[in-house]
Amino acid sequence: MYTIIDIETSGNGIKGNKITEIAIFKFDGNQIVDEYTSLINPQCPIPFYITGLTGIDDQMVQNAPIFEQVSETILKMTEGCIFVAHSVNFDYGVIKEEFRQIGVDFVRKKLCTVRLSRRLIPGLHSYSLGKLCSAIQIPLTDRHRARGDAHATVLLLKKLLGRPDVETLIKKFLNARSQEATLPPHLPKSTFDNIPQKPGIYYFKNQKGEIIYVGKAINLKKRVLGHFYDKSTKEIRMCSETASIDFKLSGSELVALLMESAEIKKLFPPYNSAQKRIVKQYAIFEYEDRKGIVHLAYNVIKGIPNPIKVFYNQTDCRAFLEVVCKEFALCPKYCHLQQVNTSCSHHEISSCQGICTSEESVSDYNKKVKAAIQHMKLEQAGIRIIKEKGRDSNENAFVLIDEGMYRGYGFIDIQQSITSLEDIEAHIVPQKNTLETQRIVESMLPKMESFVL
Repeated sequence: MYTIIDIETSGNGIKGNKITEIAIFKFDGNQIVDEYTSLINPQCPIPFYITGLTGIDDQMVQNAPIFEQVSETILKMTEGCIFVAHSVNFDYGVIKEEFRQIGVDFVRKKLCTVRLSRRLIPGLHSYSLGKLCSAIQIPLTDRHRARGDAHATVLLLKKLLGRPDVETLIKKFLNARSQEATLPPHLPKSTFDNIPQKPGIYYFKNQKGEIIYVGKAINLKKRVLGHFYDKSTKEIRMCSETASIDFKLSGSELVALLMESAEIKKLFPPYNSAQKRIVKQYAIFEYEDRKGIVHLAYNVIKGIPNPIKVFYNQTDCRAFLEVVCKEFALCPKYCHLQQVNTSCSHHEISSCQGICTSEESVSDYNKKVKAAIQHMKLEQAGIRIIKEKGRDSNENAFVLIDEGMYRGYGFIDIQQSITSLEDIEAHIVPQKNTLETQRIVESMLPKMESFVL
């Protein structure tokens, strides 16, 4: 037994999405045996664009029952039945959330008529309900109203049930291990099955072949599947548009991060937002005061003409300066790690040799500061190669850092040794050094195996 369901909603994502109308048809495979339709008071304003689409406004639902008042009817009608809808994950997700909010765990087997239609009626340009009904001559009235759309879905299901091998296909779709009910309605399962469990980047594409999202993962298949289980508004919308997925292997997390960053900067996919944010940079710099004492300090990089070392958050910047202060026996006061007018009294750093109490000469102190500055600059000097796992057992991956600047990544045969820059020039994929790639490299560098040429 099937219950074919359609809902209209207030349109605010899954968790904020409230039902404004519901229609349920109980269908035995041949005929409709029961029916229920009702407006529902969402207890929130209905946006104008939703009213424009459905015709349902605040006045129409003000005297309608709230969801809790119709919940018992929904439970009884759907009990023991397969929950069927066009793009079932949306309708099922919203109804499940409504039940959760009143303390009821709603669980039903579900069947998507979009995915079923793609398998049984292949080759159509679009599988939206309106275009699908037009293509196979199913009458559709009251479009974007619950009863009209639900009734058309009943007629669609009836046609699909008459197709050869449909019973075998439905059993497969209902099998919890098949993941058919989890995948986006427009995504072929074969595409998902081809995604490997390896590090790399992946591209979500819509039905026009346009890239709408780029992501990275240590395990591509696991990460992609995570999008399908995520019920946030953005993820639901993005997955509903996804019709194909491409991927590129990276061999390692670091290379995947760098590949992802480059593709986002190049493609600007609409559903990527994290790397479009402005990253605030902090820097360590030096200056000399009226007494001739050289200070080390840190601040937002804007306005600093010659930064010694750049960081991407204030915490890391200050922590690094504390280490330098200890290692070179500098004064916390003159490293701006404590704001005092008297001598220093830092709770952790006790290496000061008395510049703040005139026990150490200015010239001796400044020599130590200059040595610290030289050390910080030398850390970034030269050509550094970060060695990583390759895409398979026959190769290594590498990331090239030149004078502290990211130059690119590449893959090289595991038998080939790297002793000079010329050894990797033929294999490098040149990349731009951006704020994001610099942050990635600097954060990962301490964890990576690397060497200097």
